[in-house]
Amino acid sequence: MLKILKKLFNSNPEPDYSELLKNNGIILDVRTKNEYAIGHIKGSKNIPLNSLTTHHSKLTKKDQPIITCCASGMRSANAKRILKNLGYTNVHNGGGWRKLHNKL
Repeated sequence: MLKILKKLFNSNPEPDYSELLKNNGIILDVRTKNEYAIGHIKGSKNIPLNSLTTHHSKLTKKDQPIITCCASGMRSANAKRILKNLGYTNVHNGGGWRKLHNKL
């Protein structure tokens, strides 16, 4: 019952991340270089949150699907906000990278 209620009242349902990737989407991991080196989703790009505003040009298209991830979802939420403010139009917070990896 709770699942049904969430589906009915959730104005921002979770996107199909696999489908976004099929449509030229990318995974942007905003953890530090050291955190990324310990483990990450294969094929993801690493731009640490603290350097995102200066290195966002590595993301080529402003309308390309971008799925942000980090350790728990806090930094990826901030990354989504930053990218939206920079004019990126198709940004999704994937949350923690391990949880996101399990959804792909």
